[in-house]
Amino acid sequence: MPERRTVALVTLGCARNEVDSEELAGRLEADGWDLVEDAADADVAVVNTCGFVEAAKKDSVDALLEANDLKGHGRTQAVVAVGCMAERYGKDLAEALPEADGVLGFDDYSDISDRLQTILSGGIHAAHTPRDRRKLLPISPAERQDSAASVALPGHGPAAEAPEAAPADLPEGLAPASGPRAPLRRRLDGSPVASVKLASGCDRRCSFCAIPSFRGSFISRRPSDVLNETRWLAEQGVKEIMLVSENNTSYGKDLGDIRLLESLLPELAEVAGLERVRVSYLQPAEMRPGLIDVLTSTPKVVPYFDLSFQHSAPGVLRAMRRFGDTDRFLELLDTIRGKAPEAGVRSNFIVGFPGETEADLAELERFLNGARLDAIGVFGYSDEEGTEAATYENKLDEDVVAERLAHISRLAEELVSQRAEERVGETVHVLVESVDEEGVYGRGAHQAPETDGQVLLTSGEGLSVGRMVEAKVVGSEGVDLVAEPLDGSLACSEEAGR
Repeated sequence: MPERRTVALVTLGCARNEVDSEELAGRLEADGWDLVEDAADADVAVVNTCGFVEAAKKDSVDALLEANDLKGHGRTQAVVAVGCMAERYGKDLAEALPEADGVLGFDDYSDISDRLQTILSGGIHAAHTPRDRRKLLPISPAERQDSAASVALPGHGPAAEAPEAAPADLPEGLAPASGPRAPLRRRLDGSPVASVKLASGCDRRCSFCAIPSFRGSFISRRPSDVLNETRWLAEQGVKEIMLVSENNTSYGKDLGDIRLLESLLPELAEVAGLERVRVSYLQPAEMRPGLIDVLTSTPKVVPYFDLSFQHSAPGVLRAMRRFGDTDRFLELLDTIRGKAPEAGVRSNFIVGFPGETEADLAELERFLNGARLDAIGVFGYSDEEGTEAATYENKLDEDVVAERLAHISRLAEELVSQRAEERVGETVHVLVESVDEEGVYGRGAHQAPETDGQVLLTSGEGLSVGRMVEAKVVGSEGVDLVAEPLDGSLACSEEAGR
């Protein structure tokens, strides 16, 4: 019997990329490849790149070069780039980085096995020519679903491949393509949390963002596909799902119901075995009273608001092609906390945007001081090729941007520490994510994976990964919390594990 081909997937960037990697893993395993964790043990190392900002692109190039260094020293014979950076730059990336044996775009995903086999056999698959993916689907959202079958949409799965029933010979642990556009999927880790794509692409035209040009126009997944994938994840032991897309507040607009998320969330919360449902990537300008109600009142749906504010000074926001201002944003937060005082809120901000004045920066500080955010990401502006903002005048000097970035970052660090201190005395429900000699760590409902800090439990005897523990916050360390399990909580967790 010939030796089976092995492949390792190295994932950079956001949770959406992580879902894409698991889709690629599902396709490859269904076609007979063995998945390995370490690139050094793989015939082919596939690097799922990020093309969002310069730092992420550098990390992606570094990962490709690191994988390339394995060639000639072990099993690794080829290194292939996929993901956003590969899609965005295509043949230009291939020319600039000859160390990559292949640069594959989204259109190659459905044939990923054949592409890798060609490269592994010494053949050449020409890198694609980048194109504006916004032009691949109709301008009208209502017309997109009928056209989507002919467009590669990572996380959706090609309609032509979807079987009427799951093949009987799929490897154990592989999610079947169970709907009209449901992808195969293989989990790449044993974490009790997993992301589920609600949609792909974005219709917003923020002047600083290039994502729509290489991710395409917004298109929703059908609720049945989202539900089926969530049920499968729960069967794999997942306790929390995080719904991801470029803009979750737009979910359903191309399916004829902009309020579809409000009806889908309670259905997801009823999936057997699931403990928590989290929604990420929300646009403040699109928040609806009904959506706030569902997010703050539905059992198992956590009151968590990942709101993309970006700034709060009106002039800067208009230049960004966004909406709102400090007072309206604070009003939104008051509405949310009026319904769920314990709600978690995080956001990202850009400082040093072209034309940003000292008064604008002071306005952002006013917002941050009043917002009581649990987690804050701060980025210094830099030109992104192909964006409107890159053509703006009134660019700030790099040293001014760096100074403002350092200043707001220090303020953000102080404010999130203060917000964590405010939570001392609260009761939190902690999903245990690691148990080792360093302690028992997990996350509360107000904390998303990797971005919003964690909770250290003061006692964890008998606990295992995936348990939900009720605990009282007794201290904080920066953005992180220290919590003491409540009487009976550990006993209940032990009983649940029997």
